[in-house]
Amino acid sequence: MSVSPDPATAAREAAEAAGPGAAARETLLSVRGLRVSVADGSEVLHGVDLDVPRGSAVGLVGESGSGKTLTCRAVLGLLPAGVEVTGGEITLDGTELTALPAARRARLRGTDLAAVFQDPASYLNPSIAVGAQLAEVLRVKVGLGRRAARHRAVELLGAMGLRHPEHVSRQYPFELSGGMLQRVLIAMSITAGPRLLIADEATTALDVTVQAEVLELLAELRRDRGLTLVVVSHDLAVISQVCDTVHVFRDGGVVEAGPTRQVLRAPRHPYTRELIDNHERFGIGRVREQRSRS
Repeated sequence: MSVSPDPATAAREAAEAAGPGAAARETLLSVRGLRVSVADGSEVLHGVDLDVPRGSAVGLVGESGSGKTLTCRAVLGLLPAGVEVTGGEITLDGTELTALPAARRARLRGTDLAAVFQDPASYLNPSIAVGAQLAEVLRVKVGLGRRAARHRAVELLGAMGLRHPEHVSRQYPFELSGGMLQRVLIAMSITAGPRLLIADEATTALDVTVQAEVLELLAELRRDRGLTLVVVSHDLAVISQVCDTVHVFRDGGVVEAGPTRQVLRAPRHPYTRELIDNHERFGIGRVREQRSRS
């Protein structure tokens, strides 16, 4: 009978096995014993452990409410009102984040770590052209002048794979498709060269073809810019395509973690097996294909 791994041990094993040569990689993000509670004292995260090696792609998977997004928001310092970290440590490149003043924590977002979320339109001003919005981020976060920021904005849009970037820069959010908006948001997130990018359900609302294109873009950013990724999804197919390791969340904790291929081929926790077997709910035919190839 298989035995479910201890979450702390599994997290350590996952970090050590995150792809070729990963055992020697320096840990960029370390989460240890993270506990988060709401205003009435109820605990919603129960001692989460997570290691993200520099240059790796780590997946967080689980159903809605399992704690994966809350973990990321704790890392970003963007917990909802009435929700707070009550225990544990979050360390980014040697800096313990939970001990930082709010103002310094805010300065880290966009410069050291950044995020893209599911609904890009809600993060863009509908009354301002996307190029102008991107240029403003470049002026604030990078310190570029007005003309240099406009030029760099067009360059970034082109680097995101958008055709005719000069034209796109003059368009408003409502004129762009969901996939184009997500590329704009990714461009904004990397303007200041963050080391860590959290993609929280960034492809959920996209059709299969556009989803694949955005996932490939994330892979290219990792490969070409040395970006470290944390990919949050309820879809194991997305995780299998992008991530070296995976952490499976359930009820506010990590129930299994390890190299993605290993976890998908031979899951040790019943809940992980349930996720893999649940074709209809998760649409993960590609996961089955990966398991058969492994």
